[in-house]
Amino acid sequence: MRILITDDSIVFRSQIKVALEGVPGVEVVATASNGKIALDKLEQELIDLVIMDVEMPEMNGLEALKELRRRGHKAKVIMFSSLTKSGAETTLEALSFGAQDFVTKPFGESLTIETAAAAIRSSLVPKIQQFLLKDRLLQSLKTEVVPLVFDVQTSNPTRYSHYPIEKSLPSVVVIGSSTGGPAALEDVLRGLAGKTLRCPILITQHMPPVFTASLAQRIQTLTGISCEEGKHMEILQKKIYVAPGDFHMTLSSDSGVYRVMLDQNPPRNSVRPAVDFLFESAAKIFGNRCVGAVLTGMGSDGADGSIAIKKQGGGVIIQNKETCVVFGMPGAVFETGAYDLIKNLDEIRSLIVSMTT
Repeated sequence: MRILITDDSIVFRSQIKVALEGVPGVEVVATASNGKIALDKLEQELIDLVIMDVEMPEMNGLEALKELRRRGHKAKVIMFSSLTKSGAETTLEALSFGAQDFVTKPFGESLTIETAAAAIRSSLVPKIQQFLLKDRLLQSLKTEVVPLVFDVQTSNPTRYSHYPIEKSLPSVVVIGSSTGGPAALEDVLRGLAGKTLRCPILITQHMPPVFTASLAQRIQTLTGISCEEGKHMEILQKKIYVAPGDFHMTLSSDSGVYRVMLDQNPPRNSVRPAVDFLFESAAKIFGNRCVGAVLTGMGSDGADGSIAIKKQGGGVIIQNKETCVVFGMPGAVFETGAYDLIKNLDEIRSLIVSMTT
């Protein structure tokens, strides 16, 4: 994978380059100090991936991304953002314009080039590797649009009974996503614009603090439906909740009163918030009145939670590989057989609207 590093800071350009040294299958072929120079480099070099700073002089990362896509360049883009409200808002907009993922800049007075490079390496390299592995993963998974779960009355039953999602009116819908998730969530949830929810929707998207608050605000603006980060002990209402960064979000029930719960228990699947915790708690409380959806994302988070939903008689939808940025999370659920439907984003949008409004 041939990489172009774009950042106005020579320090960060150096740190990113050091972070990528020795990574198999990766070659840094060029650097640029702003978006305009990056676009020139893209005309001169064969580039597979651009690591793009959000805030730069002359042409910032968002402007460069828009122009890159306008010109028809197919290079993948990972945004490099500061952990600020402004950085989060711009990054989310960039994801909606076709950036594949993002990483946040390390910060702290004690950082050296070496420690900063190590921090960048730990967050950036897995995201690059997911693109390197994507084609091989998709070739190894035979994902025909035929679910692996069947009604127990069919001639080929499995351990999970089929849930009629198309005709269902669940009491709660839970959604999990990661890489590519913000854009996928906006695509799915825009179908709710102008409508009134008949049940809550809870979302766990792998994102750091600040970014999840910006994501919730974008969803509220898009749909006109109240959407907020979950608050600990809040009584569950008919609105959209986003798990706050660095907190697991689950559901609890006490004498028929349902509440949103937050905790900072250890990461699961190396992430916090984790989709599995949300799905498992929803399945335990709502049983066959719970539907989960697993969208694009790296890793296997959501697989255990989907099994929990199916064991309680609920329904699970997974996003198909063709519309995923990364088929990791849906692919992990696919391999367990703990799902009812595999659909593209347009189809998932229609199902979410029919179930929740």
